[in-house]
Amino acid sequence: VQLQASGGGLVQPGDSLRLSCAVSGRPSSKYISKLAMAWFRQAPGKEREFVAAARSSGDYADYAALVKGRFTISKDNARNSVYLQMNSLTPEDTAVYYCAANYARPVDASSGVDYWGKGTLVTVSS
Repeated sequence: VQLQASGGGLVQPGDSLRLSCAVSGRPSSKYISKLAMAWFRQAPGKEREFVAAARSSGDYADYAALVKGRFTISKDNARNSVYLQMNSLTPEDTAVYYCAANYARPVDASSGVDYWGKGTLVTVSS
């Protein structure tokens, strides 16, 4: 499984940004539909931290306290993709954002991750 994240960039405080993560590498869409997906981030000088996760069906999401109410994760099994809508961005959201996935088990802050994608940089600065 390959995960390709995109959508990062430089924005100002208060702006919105949507990250995308495309899943590829396995021919079976059924396999992809059983992937629980998540976003993590790593700010400069800090450890990587959990941001948000969606169950494989896409009908349940979990968020880190710091982003709850501002970020929304969504999984689109038809497009083999997961998205992270980020609103009301602050400089503290500046980080490299990573897409992650687990097969047939949820992703959370302590679950371990089966698949990691390369990150996409989000910079929030005036």
